[in-house]
Amino acid sequence: MSSPQIVWFKRDLRVDDHRPLLEAAAHGPVLPLYVVEPELWQQPDASERQWLFCRESLLELRQALADLGQPLVVRSGDVVRVLERARRQFGIDGLWSHEETGNGWTYQRDKRVGAWAQANGIQWREIPQFGVTRRMRSRNGWAKRWEAQMAEPITPAPAGLPALEGIDPSVIPERPCSDLLSDGCPKRQNGGRSIGLGELRDFLQHRTPRYPRAMSSPNTAFTGCSRLSAYLTWGCLSMREVLQTSRTCSGRGVSSFVSRLHWHCHFIQKLEDQPAIEFSDFHPFMRGIREMDAERLRAWSEGRTGVPFVDACMRALRAHGWINFRMRAMLMSFASYNLWLPWRDSGLHLARQFVDYEPGIHWSQCQMQSGSTSINTIRIYNPIKQGMDHDPEGVFIRQWCPELKEVPTIHIHEPWMLGGGMPAPIVDVTVSMQQAKDRIWAIRRSAGFDRHADAIQRMHGSRKAGLKPTTRRRQQKRSVDGGVQQLSLEL
Repeated sequence: MSSPQIVWFKRDLRVDDHRPLLEAAAHGPVLPLYVVEPELWQQPDASERQWLFCRESLLELRQALADLGQPLVVRSGDVVRVLERARRQFGIDGLWSHEETGNGWTYQRDKRVGAWAQANGIQWREIPQFGVTRRMRSRNGWAKRWEAQMAEPITPAPAGLPALEGIDPSVIPERPCSDLLSDGCPKRQNGGRSIGLGELRDFLQHRTPRYPRAMSSPNTAFTGCSRLSAYLTWGCLSMREVLQTSRTCSGRGVSSFVSRLHWHCHFIQKLEDQPAIEFSDFHPFMRGIREMDAERLRAWSEGRTGVPFVDACMRALRAHGWINFRMRAMLMSFASYNLWLPWRDSGLHLARQFVDYEPGIHWSQCQMQSGSTSINTIRIYNPIKQGMDHDPEGVFIRQWCPELKEVPTIHIHEPWMLGGGMPAPIVDVTVSMQQAKDRIWAIRRSAGFDRHADAIQRMHGSRKAGLKPTTRRRQQKRSVDGGVQQLSLEL
């Protein structure tokens, strides 16, 4: 057998609009490879629900590749060792993959793969998957470049792949590592490209008219949003094909959805430009201001803070592996401000809950919703007001907090006001909000704060949004549950 081109699949589990696959096929026989990396699944942001979605997508990908002539080859272990075994066994004529903006572990792993490829004289061609620019010098012109990338033609699947003799495809394991904890997610979406395409068709044909109205309330978001985020995260669908298909339709709902696709890549670009934001605050003055409290974190994580709307949202998230953006922001706000927990600790719990966990979006949003970016309005969500606004009759609360089923509607958002032994929340909502606001604004008034904030704005701020420099915005009215530049990322 002549040495093959290896196409390394990561979070791009499809054959359509997969440029590395098509271009590799033009250079010779292709070995399509997925490596199950136990160490990746031992990271604190990984969960069983994510793996199960990934595995279902891998099974469908294997069949799609088999239909082309060569099924997906799956190996478990360290990817550098897997590639080195392949090199010694039959040689490697080229390595192909999409660029990945993942977590800190995948960033370091990719650097090891690059060093291995260079040491062995193997060209590793990485091709952009999203509208994210690697080694970007300036944000100026980013939106224009994104539009140009998204307008490129959809890449077809190869016409066929020659079968590789003597290479066992191997099984796709039930679990990626033995110590991955079970985390029941009974209402999780199933993985796979066919289901993702079905969601896209249904959304564009039936759900877009109500999308702008349905996205904010958890009573309507589960059926009103596109529900495409997990299929984009795992690459069952490409951003380009979703955008181009959406633009064949019209209406306010479609326009609103398309704008969120832009924001999707805008936030991933932040992590691409500064990988450290997964671990460290954007602004140095915000580092170390919060203290870990294990009992508060546990109560919040388990949906038993005593604030009904917060607890209902957390329980729904645990069951579905998804919840709409406004509720994600509220959960993060409550953990960061009312409970004063470090965003990294609460963020890791949410990362594990999200089947659609996308590190670039997730860690930027964790910092944004905890006030650590310094270039966004301080947004402290009042969870009681949010419940009254988006679940006025308490339908969602009663569904997920059955212990409150008999509480009259007038008290459903503050059952402790009813008396009769109803437990109070673990913190006073009003008092903790005010304390957090005072702490954050005291930091923002510190000498030298604006100098760092302006540097962050120059590096990461959206040019399309037209944000003014931080020094000019300090006089804006302080915002609690309101304000400018609210970004909504429901997909």
